[in-house]
Amino acid sequence: MQSSVQVALVGDYNIKSLAHQAIPLSIDLARIALSIPVDFSWIPTESLESNNASSLLKYQAIWCIPGSPYKSMSGALQAIKFARESKIPFLGTCGGFQHTILEYARNVLLLPESDHLESNPDTPFPLISPLICSLVGSEGSIILQSGSQIEKIYGQRHVTETFNCNYGVNPVYQYLLEKTSKLHITGVDSSENVRVVELDDHPFFIATLYQPERLAFTGSCHPLIIAFIQEASRHATMIQ
Repeated sequence: MQSSVQVALVGDYNIKSLAHQAIPLSIDLARIALSIPVDFSWIPTESLESNNASSLLKYQAIWCIPGSPYKSMSGALQAIKFARESKIPFLGTCGGFQHTILEYARNVLLLPESDHLESNPDTPFPLISPLICSLVGSEGSIILQSGSQIEKIYGQRHVTETFNCNYGVNPVYQYLLEKTSKLHITGVDSSENVRVVELDDHPFFIATLYQPERLAFTGSCHPLIIAFIQEASRHATMIQ
């Protein structure tokens, strides 16, 4: 009998958050669609401070969930770094997307001063800044890069998704994710603002500014979440 795939939900659980209500539903829908036993655990960001990300070793996938500012930015970044370096399937949505960009900038691009204006309004390097137009409770069109992993998951280049955020990649620094960066842009809106990134040389490392989990409220499972859980199952099989 196949053992359950273990998914770590890194963030600070809030019962009032619609995204946090949707995530268990989306995982359950993926479990049913794939006929794969799946369990998940909520991992508070404060529990991952001081390089304690090794506690995530027992999980076959890591999802950095919405809900920023996190109680511990350091803890969230530790989890993302662990998933990136350990080749563990990773998904970041909304706040998880924003902190995925920060982790890469600080630890790979060696830009330690890069920061999030919501968490640090006085930062001289606002890599994550307020969106020109708020995307709280709105839908938006996204153009996916041809041949990218996420385009293959959707099976199409033009999609519409649900957002619930006020922050994103500062356009001034968008060049950092272009050309030589291995964390590259694979989804943009009509104004070329970053909406999706994915990492080269990793089996599954995708982050979206939108919240795909919210599709679960309609009773349908998002293809990105199905692909994430499927990759988690492959990873579990490889390490057994």
